[in-house]
Amino acid sequence: MAQSRLEAGTPAPAFTLADKDGATVSLADYAGTKVVLYFYPAASTPGCTTQACDFRDNLASLQAARYVVLGVSKDGADALQKFAAEEHLTFPLLSDPDMTVHHAYGTYGEKSMYGKTVMGVIRSTFVIDEHGTLEHALYNVKATGHVASLRKKLGLD
Repeated sequence: MAQSRLEAGTPAPAFTLADKDGATVSLADYAGTKVVLYFYPAASTPGCTTQACDFRDNLASLQAARYVVLGVSKDGADALQKFAAEEHLTFPLLSDPDMTVHHAYGTYGEKSMYGKTVMGVIRSTFVIDEHGTLEHALYNVKATGHVASLRKKLGLD
Protein backbone atom coordinates (compact mmCIF):
# COMPACT_ATOMS: atom_id res chain seq x y z
CA MET A 1 0.00 0.00 0.00
CA ALA A 2 1.44 3.35 -1.00
CA GLN A 3 1.75 5.76 1.87
CA SER A 4 0.75 9.36 1.28
CA ARG A 5 3.67 11.74 1.47
CA LEU A 6 3.75 14.98 3.36
CA GLU A 7 4.66 18.25 1.66
CA ALA A 8 6.35 21.46 2.76
CA GLY A 9 3.91 24.05 4.03
CA THR A 10 1.63 21.55 5.77
CA PRO A 11 1.39 21.03 9.53
CA ALA A 12 3.72 18.38 10.94
CA PRO A 13 1.73 15.47 12.42
CA ALA A 14 1.79 15.59 16.23
CA PHE A 15 3.36 12.64 18.03
CA THR A 16 4.38 11.35 21.43
CA LEU A 17 6.96 8.55 21.63
CA ALA A 18 9.27 7.07 24.24
CA ASP A 19 12.97 7.79 23.97
CA LYS A 20 15.76 5.29 24.58
CA ASP A 21 15.40 5.77 28.36
CA GLY A 22 11.60 5.43 28.40
CA ALA A 23 10.95 9.17 28.81
CA THR A 24 8.05 10.59 26.83
CA VAL A 25 8.92 12.99 24.01
CA SER A 26 6.28 14.92 22.08
CA LEU A 27 6.59 17.21 19.10
CA ALA A 28 4.66 19.72 21.24
CA ASP A 29 7.65 19.78 23.64
CA TYR A 30 9.54 21.63 20.91
CA ALA A 31 6.96 24.32 20.11
CA GLY A 32 8.86 27.50 19.26
CA THR A 33 11.91 25.46 18.23
CA LYS A 34 13.07 24.26 14.80
CA VAL A 35 13.22 20.46 14.59
CA VAL A 36 15.07 18.09 12.26
CA LEU A 37 13.10 14.84 12.52
CA TYR A 38 14.65 11.91 10.74
CA PHE A 39 13.42 8.36 10.24
CA TYR A 40 15.86 5.49 9.77
CA PRO A 41 15.27 1.76 9.21
CA ALA A 42 17.21 0.14 12.09
CA ALA A 43 19.69 1.02 14.82
CA SER A 44 23.25 -0.29 14.52
CA THR A 45 23.02 -1.15 10.81
CA PRO A 46 25.74 0.27 8.53
CA GLY A 47 23.72 2.95 6.71
CA CYS A 48 21.85 4.05 9.81
CA THR A 49 25.07 4.25 11.79
CA THR A 50 26.66 6.40 9.06
CA GLN A 51 23.66 8.72 9.06
CA ALA A 52 23.39 8.96 12.88
CA CYS A 53 27.12 9.68 13.23
CA ASP A 54 26.82 12.35 10.53
CA PHE A 55 24.06 14.04 12.55
CA ARG A 56 26.18 13.62 15.70
CA ASP A 57 29.21 15.21 14.03
CA ASN A 58 27.11 18.16 12.81
CA LEU A 59 25.00 18.53 15.94
CA ALA A 60 26.85 21.55 17.35
CA SER A 61 26.38 23.58 14.16
CA LEU A 62 22.72 22.53 13.87
CA GLN A 63 22.14 23.48 17.51
CA ALA A 64 23.94 26.79 16.95
CA ALA A 65 21.37 27.48 14.21
CA ARG A 66 18.67 26.62 16.79
CA TYR A 67 17.71 23.20 15.41
CA VAL A 68 16.94 20.16 17.58
CA VAL A 69 17.63 16.73 16.03
CA LEU A 70 15.33 13.77 16.75
CA GLY A 71 15.85 10.29 15.30
CA VAL A 72 12.94 7.84 14.96
CA SER A 73 12.99 4.10 14.29
CA LYS A 74 10.88 1.06 15.08
CA ASP A 75 13.61 -0.21 17.42
CA GLY A 76 12.85 -0.79 21.10
CA ALA A 77 14.51 1.07 23.95
CA ASP A 78 17.23 -1.57 24.47
CA ALA A 79 18.42 -1.36 20.86
CA LEU A 80 18.32 2.46 20.98
CA GLN A 81 20.30 2.57 24.24
CA LYS A 82 22.96 0.29 22.79
CA PHE A 83 23.11 2.31 19.54
CA ALA A 84 23.42 5.63 21.40
CA ALA A 85 26.13 4.27 23.73
CA GLU A 86 28.19 2.60 20.97
CA GLU A 87 28.09 5.64 18.67
CA HIS A 88 28.12 8.40 21.34
CA LEU A 89 24.80 9.82 20.11
CA THR A 90 23.64 12.69 22.31
CA PHE A 91 20.40 13.63 20.55
CA PRO A 92 17.10 11.86 21.36
CA LEU A 93 16.39 8.54 19.66
CA LEU A 94 12.68 7.76 19.69
CA SER A 95 11.02 4.35 19.56
CA ASP A 96 7.98 3.83 17.29
CA PRO A 97 7.48 0.04 17.52
CA ASP A 98 3.91 0.06 16.21
CA MET A 99 4.95 2.36 13.33
CA THR A 100 2.14 4.88 14.05
CA VAL A 101 4.40 7.90 13.56
CA HIS A 102 6.13 6.30 10.56
CA HIS A 103 2.71 5.98 8.90
CA ALA A 104 1.68 9.53 9.87
CA TYR A 105 4.80 10.88 8.14
CA GLY A 106 4.57 8.51 5.14
CA THR A 107 7.92 6.89 5.90
CA TYR A 108 6.84 3.28 5.52
CA GLY A 109 6.03 1.82 2.15
CA GLU A 110 7.51 0.50 -1.06
CA LYS A 111 11.18 1.12 -1.59
CA SER A 112 13.89 -0.27 -3.80
CA MET A 113 16.54 -2.38 -2.11
CA TYR A 114 19.25 -4.13 -4.10
CA GLY A 115 17.15 -3.79 -7.24
CA LYS A 116 14.02 -5.31 -5.68
CA THR A 117 10.86 -3.56 -4.53
CA VAL A 118 10.23 -4.26 -0.86
CA MET A 119 8.07 -2.83 1.92
CA GLY A 120 10.05 -1.08 4.60
CA VAL A 121 11.08 2.13 6.30
CA ILE A 122 11.88 4.87 3.80
CA ARG A 123 14.88 6.88 5.05
CA SER A 124 13.38 10.36 5.36
CA THR A 125 14.03 13.71 7.01
CA PHE A 126 11.61 16.48 7.91
CA VAL A 127 12.45 20.03 8.93
CA ILE A 128 9.74 21.53 11.12
CA ASP A 129 9.65 25.25 11.84
CA GLU A 130 8.93 26.96 15.17
CA HIS A 131 5.19 26.92 14.41
CA GLY A 132 4.96 23.18 13.66
CA THR A 133 4.88 23.58 9.88
CA LEU A 134 6.98 21.42 7.56
CA GLU A 135 9.71 23.45 5.85
CA HIS A 136 11.15 20.39 4.10
CA ALA A 137 9.83 16.84 3.58
CA LEU A 138 12.69 14.78 2.15
CA TYR A 139 12.04 11.14 1.23
CA ASN A 140 14.48 8.44 0.06
CA VAL A 141 17.49 10.34 1.35
CA LYS A 142 20.92 8.73 1.20
CA ALA A 143 22.64 7.73 4.44
CA THR A 144 25.96 9.13 3.24
CA GLY A 145 26.19 12.85 2.54
CA HIS A 146 22.62 13.59 3.62
CA VAL A 147 23.50 15.94 6.47
CA ALA A 148 25.79 18.01 4.20
CA SER A 149 22.97 18.28 1.65
CA LEU A 150 20.52 19.20 4.43
CA ARG A 151 22.88 21.88 5.76
CA LYS A 152 22.94 23.44 2.27
CA LYS A 153 19.12 23.44 2.13
CA LEU A 154 19.04 25.13 5.53
CA GLY A 155 21.62 27.74 4.46
CA LEU A 156 24.16 26.59 7.06
CA ASP A 157 27.16 26.19 4.73
